[in-house]
Amino acid sequence: MFDALRSTWALFLGLGLLMLGNGLQGTLISIRAQFEVFDNTTTGLIIGGYFFGFFLGSTVVPKLVGRVGHVRVFGALAALSSVVILVFPVFVEPALWIVMRVTTGFCYAGLYIVVESWLNDKAGNENRGQLLAIYMLVTSVGMGVGPLLLNIHSAADFQLFTLVSALVSLAAIPVLISAAKTPDFDAPATLSLLKLYKISPLGLVGMLLQGIAAGALIGMGPVYVYQFGLTVADASYFMSGLFVGAFVMTFPLGRLSDRFDRRTVIAGTAAALAAVALGGTLLGGETRLPVLLIGVASGGLLFPMYSMCIAHTNDFLQPNQMVAASATLVMANGLGAMVGPSLAGFAMDTIGPAGFFLSIASSVGLIVVFALWRMTQRSAVPLEDQGHFVPMTTSSMGVALNPEAEYEEYGFTVVSDADADEALETRVDAEDEDDPFTGPDSRTP
Repeated sequence: MFDALRSTWALFLGLGLLMLGNGLQGTLISIRAQFEVFDNTTTGLIIGGYFFGFFLGSTVVPKLVGRVGHVRVFGALAALSSVVILVFPVFVEPALWIVMRVTTGFCYAGLYIVVESWLNDKAGNENRGQLLAIYMLVTSVGMGVGPLLLNIHSAADFQLFTLVSALVSLAAIPVLISAAKTPDFDAPATLSLLKLYKISPLGLVGMLLQGIAAGALIGMGPVYVYQFGLTVADASYFMSGLFVGAFVMTFPLGRLSDRFDRRTVIAGTAAALAAVALGGTLLGGETRLPVLLIGVASGGLLFPMYSMCIAHTNDFLQPNQMVAASATLVMANGLGAMVGPSLAGFAMDTIGPAGFFLSIASSVGLIVVFALWRMTQRSAVPLEDQGHFVPMTTSSMGVALNPEAEYEEYGFTVVSDADADEALETRVDAEDEDDPFTGPDSRTP
């Protein structure tokens, strides 16, 4: 692991600072929206703007990196995101805040893509798993600690916004002055949603619904805690608890999914989360400890489903298919995350704070129903044919760090469905029946 860190420490340092800034600003903006007396639906639209921007960035930034290089793109996006966060306390206007959140999401998608593709270039068969483990540790700690920074000053003032700006600016320094050689860049291919649905219906639908629930939980969690009658500090503890729960539960649930039909584990995890969320709707009064514990449990059950859905899809694929398929799964998850905060906000405006947990329970409840239905439509993959569970990142480039995948062998420089279809047809013509998605070597039933 120390060998892996020797050549990548600057990237991980920059990533850690980015995650601290991102973990702080999401909670900060949700709380500040409460101070400005925005309604919950509007707040949901503001928070959802980040995920829309992230989706746009995941599509556009790879082309920019291929055109002008990693360093220029990282520097430009870091500077832009550092400036954007300073707009919020100066111009308190919901429409402008939505635009700024879209811009922030766009920038962060690009920053993650640069770091992750750089790490992927340095990853070989001997250290890919180590780099992914370090990556997950850095991101979990950054997102978990970031919300706690909310306690060092009042969210009603400008100082915390300045702190976010400073963290993002500092993140650029180790990356931009690193002596490491910038890698060649190949944007990952993607599959159409229809093709991926045919390969793994539960993988695709599960990722979409998990994204809706995750967008609601991350985006509107601070709003729920504040409107429940607790303090801003409690909101920061709630958000930090989400990532503590995810860190603790990801590997146990992942290993469980390796030992049983993965669909059963996904359905069981979603059912447990639905029960926890419905329990949250019954809370009354200023019951601080139960709210915080439900936050830990919700994060511990929800976030591992992201990686389990990818692992379930990979069970029907060969290694050289996984990056393209996972990139589309990440896109589906992002689409869900766009609408999750708005749905939760609307539910909270309609029926009160309990609408927050009700929206989450509804989303994961649909995962349970769909998983149970799929179990009647197709036999389980034999356990000996299941791949190993791997905790995954939330960008299309990060999936290439999966030790189970063969990124370089399937490194199409394409990002659109049309280009992907053309590339696949070319492989069919050139390799006859050896196409990985349709040929006899595919594990797709």
